[in-house]
Amino acid sequence: MTDRAIIDWPAWTDSPPGRYVLEWEQTQLDRVVSDVFGYHALQLGLPQLDALRENRMPCRGLVLDAASGASAPYTFPRGAKRVGNGLLHGAALGGGADLSAPGGRSAVWCDLLDLPFEAQSVDLIVMPHTLEFTSDPHRLLREAERVLMPEGQLIILGFNSLSLWGARQSVGKMTGRPFVPAAVDLIAFTRLKDWIKLLGFDLERGRFGCYRPPLGSDQWLSRYEFMEAAGDRWWPIFGATYMIKAIKRVRGMHLVGPLKVKKPVLAAGLAPAATPNTRNHTQ
Repeated sequence: MTDRAIIDWPAWTDSPPGRYVLEWEQTQLDRVVSDVFGYHALQLGLPQLDALRENRMPCRGLVLDAASGASAPYTFPRGAKRVGNGLLHGAALGGGADLSAPGGRSAVWCDLLDLPFEAQSVDLIVMPHTLEFTSDPHRLLREAERVLMPEGQLIILGFNSLSLWGARQSVGKMTGRPFVPAAVDLIAFTRLKDWIKLLGFDLERGRFGCYRPPLGSDQWLSRYEFMEAAGDRWWPIFGATYMIKAIKRVRGMHLVGPLKVKKPVLAAGLAPAATPNTRNHTQ
C-alpha cells in the first residue's frame, strides 16, 4: 500500500455520507458471505467494516498493514519484531502476527502486496476499498488470485467513478478537497471487470448501490431517499458504490466426487406364457 496512512477513513466513516455507504456495504456483505463455505476467509484492510461477521468459516482473519492498521480502533503492535519480508513474529492462517482484535477477529499484520499465505490456501477474500489505497492494484489482485483455492471466491467493493460521487471526487481532487478517501483514482466497474477476467476469474454477480447525490448532511441525504429505488431500477450502473463477486477458475481442471457405478439395465426378455407340466404330459 502507499506510504500515506489511511487517516481519512475514521473521520469519514463517522460522517453522514460515510455511514450511509458503510451501512449499504455491510448489508450486502452480510447477505453474500453467509453462503460462502470453506475453511479460511480473509478481509484485506478497512477495519471499520466487519465484512466476515456473517460468514461461518472456522478461520476468519482481518489482514492489515501499517497504513490500514493506523485507522482506529486498531494500533500497530508495540515491540513486535520484523522478520523475513516485513512480517511480524507470530502466526495466523499460515503467517503474519496473530493479534487480538475488537469483535473477536484475528488481526494479521503484513504487507498486503506480499501476502504471507501459501498458494491456493484461502477459500474467500474480501477487499473493501482496498484497491483504492494500494500503490499497485494489479499486484494486489495477482496476490489474491495466488492464495485463493480453485473455485475460491473474491469479493471487491469500491467507489464507482462513473457516478455523481465519482464526478465530485474528480473535481475535489483538482481543488484539493476530495469527497471520498482514496489514495489513487477511483476504478471504474468496467475496468475492474476486465482486470479480474484476465486473471482467470468468472464474474458471478455485480451490484451497485448508494444512488443519492454526494451530500454532506443527514438532512439532505434523507431528502433524496426516493432515489434509491429509482436508481436501482432506471440507472443501476451509476450507483456511488459497487460490489463484485468473482470465482477463481482453473482451466482444464474438473472437480469430481466419488465414482458412482450404475447397474447395467438389462433388456427385457421373452418368457413362455405357460410352462408345460411334465407329469401331466402324455406322449
